[in-house]
Amino acid sequence: MTIEVTGRHVDVSNSMRDYAEKRLTKLVSEFPRVDKAHAILDIQKFNHMAEVVAHAAGHIQLEGKTTSANMYASIDEAVDKVEAQLRKTLEKRHDHKGNAKLRDLEPKPEG
Repeated sequence: MTIEVTGRHVDVSNSMRDYAEKRLTKLVSEFPRVDKAHAILDIQKFNHMAEVVAHAAGHIQLEGKTTSANMYASIDEAVDKVEAQLRKTLEKRHDHKGNAKLRDLEPKPEG
């Protein structure tokens, strides 16, 4: 499991790096199939953009991108987007079909 934080057009401060790593560590601990998480922080004029890319087992690559006036809010929103995508992807792969047979589902006669 690797976590990377890089900056485009911005020097990433220690507090921003620590915050992004903390959020990504929480994401990786919640979803153990995630092998690599990468946060890319960018500033263009007054827009703070955060992009989070997560690589999971089974060739799954998920991305979340957001823009806001605050870098910490952008990081939160991007991680939340990737988390929702991970939940949706893993839910699709989960088998919800039970082993119950049709005869077991029919109501039993009273009497």
